[in-house]
Amino acid sequence: MNENRNATELVQRLRAKQLINESRILTSLSDRASYAYDASFGHHIPEVVIQPTATEEVSEIVTLANELHVPVYPRGQGTSLSGGPIPVYGGVVLDFSQWDDRLEIYPDDMIAVVSPGVITSHIDEAAKAFSMMYPPDPSSMNVSTIGGNLAENAGGPRGLKYGVTKDYVLGLEIVTANGDIIRTGGQTVKNVTGYDLTKLIVGSEGTLAVITEATLKLVPRPKANKTMLVLFDDLIDSGKAISAILREGITPSKLEIMDQASIKAVEAYQPTGLPIDVEALLLIEIDGHPLAIEEEAEQVRECCLKNGARDVQIAKSAEEASKFWQARKLVSPAIVQVKPTKISEDATVPRSKIPEMFRILKEIKNANNIDLVVFGHAGDGNLHPNIIADVRDEEEMKRVEKAVGEIFEAAIELGGTLSGEHGIGTMKAPFMEMELGAKGLAMMKTVKESFDPNNILNPGKIFPEKGQKLVLRDG
Repeated sequence: MNENRNATELVQRLRAKQLINESRILTSLSDRASYAYDASFGHHIPEVVIQPTATEEVSEIVTLANELHVPVYPRGQGTSLSGGPIPVYGGVVLDFSQWDDRLEIYPDDMIAVVSPGVITSHIDEAAKAFSMMYPPDPSSMNVSTIGGNLAENAGGPRGLKYGVTKDYVLGLEIVTANGDIIRTGGQTVKNVTGYDLTKLIVGSEGTLAVITEATLKLVPRPKANKTMLVLFDDLIDSGKAISAILREGITPSKLEIMDQASIKAVEAYQPTGLPIDVEALLLIEIDGHPLAIEEEAEQVRECCLKNGARDVQIAKSAEEASKFWQARKLVSPAIVQVKPTKISEDATVPRSKIPEMFRILKEIKNANNIDLVVFGHAGDGNLHPNIIADVRDEEEMKRVEKAVGEIFEAAIELGGTLSGEHGIGTMKAPFMEMELGAKGLAMMKTVKESFDPNNILNPGKIFPEKGQKLVLRDG
């Protein structure tokens, strides 16, 4: 109850300063309950929600929170799949979704400067007017904020060729745990002055500092692209084809995989004409100069056929390419037609281990009697094993929790990682020591304690807590 009293005092003192409009301080239960969730699991209601729209406001809020030891949870649109913004210890949710006033493109410097609440796809749209591109493309990019993407170091299908969010951050404005406003990095592509605090903050999930502005790198927009749909009777052959394509010196902008279960789900939901007897399909996009991609498309076709592809279809138009990609976009809505609860993971393994990971996933599916489909960014080994279940069925959810732990263990044993793009949050915290080891985790805790000695910034995330286990059910 002490936390409740401290949060109440924080609000009272904030109101006395009249720094933030009363309409952006939300204290009613109905308002606060809306911030108890993200796109994963868990239900934790904050004591107050505040919607800052200026760095000075954030600084004042965090200063008071640090003095009163009130937890602070930065939040964008709440699309996190790992529990990143959930206020597990109550306190203050900082809702940045209203702070989208700055989206400036500097074409000569090939950079964008943005506020944390700007929708990610809007950055790429603004860059397009200058024949440039902001490459990071998480599936949620049409609704997620750039601040959330920065906190989670989000990725997407274009990660194979272009990298993830951290690869496009030149500089940040941040508010530290004691309320100080500092800048990291800058507006230059080359900057080796001191520690790379920018890269440390990106992906720290709001546990080290609060991001209030970002300077992002833009790249020239490719002049053309071409999409290919490749069918395989053997899943292992699809993995061999991926390696063969990359060894040819071709780096597709996208290289996605769907297993048979994904294909069947899509065809049952909204038929697109895909054969359901194949074990896997690859969706490949190459981009660049129009003449170059013609030659590369033929090389990709030959690589796939040499490695057991049943058929290779090259889209003849943008409309046909869009039709190819539609199947991939339909996977998520298709699989929840069977059961209402979707657990979406992003275990990532070395590319050469993809066939082995698929074999293990099949074993996990059968051993635990669960509904599991697999798709994802095969070009960089970032798979998305999705388990479909009903959260109301406690016995089934226990089997699901066991299966999720086994998926993580398998990925790490194959030389992979817990997360390729979703982050750790609450969902994967119990498994951190499995990947990093006790000493590696201790080093991360030392960094956290140095930045945030009172542990007010997004507490309850990343680091496993005593006795904590994976729980996919409320309570």
